[in-house]
Amino acid sequence: MKIDFRQTLKTLFSSLRWLSLAFVAILLVVFSHGTAIASTAQHYTELEFPPLKEVTLPEYERYQLDNGLVVYLMPDRELPLVSGTALIRTGARWEPSEKVGLAELTGTVMRAGGTEEHPSDVLNELLEQRAAVVETSIGRNSGSAGFSALSEDTEWVFNLFAEVLQAPAFPQDKLDLAKTQFSGAIARRNDDPDDITRREFRKLLYGDTSPYARTVEYDTLSNISRQDLINFHQTYFRPDNMVLGIVGDFQPEQMKKLIAETFSDWTRDRERTLPAIPQATQSKPNGIFFVEQTQLTQSYIQMGHIGGLFDSPDYPALSVLNGVLNGFGGRLFNEVRSRQGLAYVAYGFWSPQYDYPGIFIAGGQTRSEATVPFIQAVLSELERIRTAPITPAELAYAKESILNSFVFNFQDSEQVLSRLMRYEYYNYPSDFIFRYQRAVKAVTAEEVQRIADKYLKPDQILTLVVGNPSAIQPPLSTLDSTIKTVDISIPTPQRS
Repeated sequence: MKIDFRQTLKTLFSSLRWLSLAFVAILLVVFSHGTAIASTAQHYTELEFPPLKEVTLPEYERYQLDNGLVVYLMPDRELPLVSGTALIRTGARWEPSEKVGLAELTGTVMRAGGTEEHPSDVLNELLEQRAAVVETSIGRNSGSAGFSALSEDTEWVFNLFAEVLQAPAFPQDKLDLAKTQFSGAIARRNDDPDDITRREFRKLLYGDTSPYARTVEYDTLSNISRQDLINFHQTYFRPDNMVLGIVGDFQPEQMKKLIAETFSDWTRDRERTLPAIPQATQSKPNGIFFVEQTQLTQSYIQMGHIGGLFDSPDYPALSVLNGVLNGFGGRLFNEVRSRQGLAYVAYGFWSPQYDYPGIFIAGGQTRSEATVPFIQAVLSELERIRTAPITPAELAYAKESILNSFVFNFQDSEQVLSRLMRYEYYNYPSDFIFRYQRAVKAVTAEEVQRIADKYLKPDQILTLVVGNPSAIQPPLSTLDSTIKTVDISIPTPQRS
């Protein structure tokens, strides 16, 4: 069982603070009861609040070792804990197409398999004795390794963390176990219609062979050997390809010394070059696609087209556009869900990525017989926001929702450090979020309409419906005479 001690202690201290506040509140109610009755109640629209405080970053230091390792240090003495994260420039998008699953397997077995000096059972026991955590994982666009420990155990746990990063053992038995678990996930992947919808929509959008959409299959799994994991690790896990961040109760000079002792001798293999970032484009111009699931009593719908990047100069206005369309108070919620009653869930938003085109995506869940009206209603709202100006009230609501929630990006030092490291990883400026904040404040209604007309492309929308064809009345063919069926059957493994 993994224990997040930082979060546990914070929850405990927070609970104590809230109990104190509750006690004070009760006293205030008791002593001011007579005054409260005599005062006139105000409508919520008449309440006035002071402006939000400006968000400031905690003090931190960034430096770089001679071997290329970038380090961020952010002391935080609130709790007797230290945690660290390493971001590694790697990911499933760089694994060979015939070995899909290699990156995730590498991230899993790195930790599960232990190190050359500390086999997995020994490593697990050592960490458990000190209530410490060391974890590793690799996703589509990045890899990560992390640790958490009591302050007094920092040096000891940090050395184990560095050992896992630099010298994983990748034992065959742990690889075999991970493969078995992955095989089970393949067998169950069509059990949840939500999962089917998300997975197959990405395949339709980017293409089923795209590194941003492809899936692990039995055959790609069987192609992966222990040596593949070793090679993948040696290619990407190197100091010049990594950002390390430490936050918590530590002395900066002592931490610098520990990092130097642990990582300075780690050198990269100059023979191994890093590949370019894979490109992403929309694989199909448009169309309606269907996954038959006769057991369903409702339809799961996703629709959209290729999107863009966070660093687009138009992203702040697109973010405001999201606020007009999406969420409680947004047009899709008010019109499609509340007024027309066509959906349990309705959403639509521009979802960018850091270094490859993201998605504009809309969709929801609706009863089977409302499928066609739901799609028509969403398309109608997208057309309306492209052709008619938004109201001053809509603009103010969207901007205030973004700006008032801005503080939640800085709730604790760990969260702030994570953001700084992410910007470093993707080569974004460290003050990117503050530039975004200033740009949101400057967005006008005319700008929202301009970017809606520029970026929302109804003629390029792909629509995927997962549902029961006999229950969808009127049928999908009333929207398009050519409905393409998507085959989600799981390929059986080829015989060797």
